[in-house]
Amino acid sequence: MHWAWPFTACVGDDRDEEINCSFTGDARPDFLCVGAQKGGTSWLYQQLASHPDFWMPPIKELHYFDKLSRTKATPPRPRDERDLCFLERIKDLSAESHIALENYARLFEPKGSLLSGDISPTYSMLNDEIIERVASYFPNLKVIFLARDPVDRAWSQLSMGVRLGMISPFDETDSGEVIRNLLNPGVLSLSHPSKIVARWKRYVHPDRFRIYFFDDLERNPAELRCSILHFLGCDPEKPSGRLRADHNSDANRKKLRLTDKVRSRVAQFFRDELKACAAELGGPAKKWPARYGFSLLYFFAGLADNLDLFLWCDWVA
Repeated sequence: MHWAWPFTACVGDDRDEEINCSFTGDARPDFLCVGAQKGGTSWLYQQLASHPDFWMPPIKELHYFDKLSRTKATPPRPRDERDLCFLERIKDLSAESHIALENYARLFEPKGSLLSGDISPTYSMLNDEIIERVASYFPNLKVIFLARDPVDRAWSQLSMGVRLGMISPFDETDSGEVIRNLLNPGVLSLSHPSKIVARWKRYVHPDRFRIYFFDDLERNPAELRCSILHFLGCDPEKPSGRLRADHNSDANRKKLRLTDKVRSRVAQFFRDELKACAAELGGPAKKWPARYGFSLLYFFAGLADNLDLFLWCDWVA
């Protein structure tokens, strides 16, 4: 699934005169977090929103570049005048029929001298045209992608979808039913981190693009937090209020039961993507295939002239 909208550099109307907002901040986002959905983006938003070096929008996922901010989410209660200004502006912005990068940038004016950004996991679905225009308009924009094992990520998304009523309940022990739901475009388009990263890296300078891993969030959240904050240019030694680095607001959410049989089938479904992640993402992704018994030689089986050669190579290994 890809979203494409007409672009315009600015909008020549008088809407802004209706908004009594006067800020002296640099009107632009400092960063985007473009996914992955169920990869730790809520954790990141909470850590940044509570950090004294940041002003984060009162809405976590702006969905501007994929849905023009026309989401059904209930707007939060404004915390202060900056939030109220932001909510008024994004309401006006969502009434436009096109992407207006200048007006989008002005959403972040309330940040003042602080850092701010847009954490919208569905930006991982954006096509090359939109990514190129965004990266070109904001040449200093930093981009973060939180990668997660495709098997675990997809299962977490299915669990969330059923819990929220976005996916009809199904028999999670039936491999066929599971695969049918994995083929849902809303799930499948978010399930190939190697392709997502490749699209964004084509247009974002390597110094301004970082991949972080859900594995590290589970292993050492304090270390991951420090790494991300350092990349974004703030003081990682400052606490995020009273929020601990290992705070997990989703810890007690109900999830579908993943049996060993279904897990193995889902791994087979994502076999090629696991291979691509190991080769292209590096870091913890190098170990993802081994979780499901996929050896490196297994992935190069297609290079063998025949099945006998492949079996011989696997036996030697």
